[in-house]
Amino acid sequence: MLKIYSQDCSSIDRLKAISKSIILTFVCTLLALSTDALRAEETNNLRPNVLIILADDLGFSDLGSYGGEIQTPNLDSLASEGLRFTQAYNTSRCWPSRASLLTGYYAQSIRRDALTAPEYDPVRAVPTGFAGRPQPWAHFLPDYIKPLGYRSYHSGKWHLPSSPLKGGFDHSYLNDNEIDFFSVTNHQLDGVNLPAIEDGDSFYSTVVTADYAIGFLQAHAAHYSELPFFAYVAFNAPHFPIQALPQDIAVYEDHYLVGWDAIREERMNRLRDLGIADFELPPLEQSIVPDGNLTDEDLRALISPNEVAYAVPWESLSNSEQKFQASKMSVHAAMIHRMDIEIGRIIDQLKEMDALENTVIFFLSDNGASAEQIIRGDGHDPLAPVGSAATYLGIGPGWSTAANTPFRMHKSWVHEGGIATPFIVSWPAGINAHGELRTDPIHLVDVLPTVLDIVNIGPASIQGDSQAPPLQGASIKPSFFKDGSVKREFLWWNHYGNRAIRMGDWKLVAGRASNWELYDLSQDRSEINNLARIFPEKVKVLEKTWNSYAAEIKALMLQRPSKTSSKRNKIKPFMLQRRYLPPRTSSKKKKAKPLMLERRYLNR
Repeated sequence: MLKIYSQDCSSIDRLKAISKSIILTFVCTLLALSTDALRAEETNNLRPNVLIILADDLGFSDLGSYGGEIQTPNLDSLASEGLRFTQAYNTSRCWPSRASLLTGYYAQSIRRDALTAPEYDPVRAVPTGFAGRPQPWAHFLPDYIKPLGYRSYHSGKWHLPSSPLKGGFDHSYLNDNEIDFFSVTNHQLDGVNLPAIEDGDSFYSTVVTADYAIGFLQAHAAHYSELPFFAYVAFNAPHFPIQALPQDIAVYEDHYLVGWDAIREERMNRLRDLGIADFELPPLEQSIVPDGNLTDEDLRALISPNEVAYAVPWESLSNSEQKFQASKMSVHAAMIHRMDIEIGRIIDQLKEMDALENTVIFFLSDNGASAEQIIRGDGHDPLAPVGSAATYLGIGPGWSTAANTPFRMHKSWVHEGGIATPFIVSWPAGINAHGELRTDPIHLVDVLPTVLDIVNIGPASIQGDSQAPPLQGASIKPSFFKDGSVKREFLWWNHYGNRAIRMGDWKLVAGRASNWELYDLSQDRSEINNLARIFPEKVKVLEKTWNSYAAEIKALMLQRPSKTSSKRNKIKPFMLQRRYLPPRTSSKKKKAKPLMLERRYLNR
């Protein structure tokens, strides 16, 4: 039985006591300095606020409301008061998902992922992938809604080429540190570098991401309560290295000694009971691991003699191997547990500022759980407690398979395990259905069009560039009221040679070096029964559509800016200029100096 953990723990209380007043004071000062730049002359209480919460490497069934055993009461509450989508998708990887989420375009269209497949050489005429820079017409969500008076705030991971402020956010805490949860060397507040924070300074990334999000919201309530807001909170959890607070790990101590096979069966049973999935559980993929993983020999030499390279049957492991593997999953669970606690703090802030009722909340993950087992940063200390700051561990393919129950494969693949995400939408003022499921196939590329639909503004309001293609996502707002209301021709994927297309219930999918596989997802979402040989004509139709769309995307990737759009358009919201801007009181714009934050974690 899981232990029930109280949030009243000394290290977190100490962190909050140190940081809360400092962050709030600084953020309020920062926003107050900008009050001469934007003040509404009239209130608009009808436009909803928007909160997007993005997890990192979360498995489909990790949440309690999606069949998991991990304690996630705050997210489960949002699900019970709103909607859960059972066929929601991402791009299978961190940076393309974030690009699609914030722009409404497939990442390849805006050069944020390479176009790769056996029949397509990577496009080399322009930088693409992690180094790609979007075209001038690829605006981020804040640009679209700024003309309506929205203030936009970002906290957490970014993983995009331009800064959040250049993407239209009014304020941002950016943490691009991916090598440690207990220290940070690369973080910024509104583009200003903050001092590095070393291990042992009462820093934990998930808590601090929530701290800044709450600080921005508190400052918004103090200075812009008459204006709607958009908050984008991007947690690093539960991305590797798996590191968690000791008191959170203790909640799950020894719980996973039953093994990944038993956890998969338990989750599958709960998914059936919840009505989310009712199909056969796929077998373990015992020979598949991500490219770049350490070899079995290196894992045992550098990590632990009890490390395991492949998703083999649990009963085949020794007792010491089982104990080590179980301890890793306890850390993964603890990271999600802590993220849920911090999300609860954000929700409490919305309640305190009387904003929860009219706030649309989206929760999802950037990709499926990861099977990666690599070492970065300062390396791994095999003698340190599992999940502590000195360790660098991944959950590995066995637990990744369990986290992605009921699907096959992992992060970076475009089989269902790599691209299926829990997707929760809560909007008390706008969604009457409580706790219902939605089966519409949707994609995170749909989030931006949905927000524009909700706030009643079209993309043409700010694009103003004849080269801009139509948004590639669709609004899912109709599904808030009736299941099956989202209409589209297909969904499309391509990442590192992995490729897929879904048309209706038919899905065509292939790994980097494998042939096309065909599945009827209405009967077989676990992708066990390959029907490619039985329905070759269906394969041809879907393949032709995939190739045709790939050609369209390639044309967009190679598109050169026109003379009028050689530079990224600076958004000049006409409504704000005429309605909200008061006369200037000073010719010089003041700059906030984050002196207080510089002292935040030093000399303690």
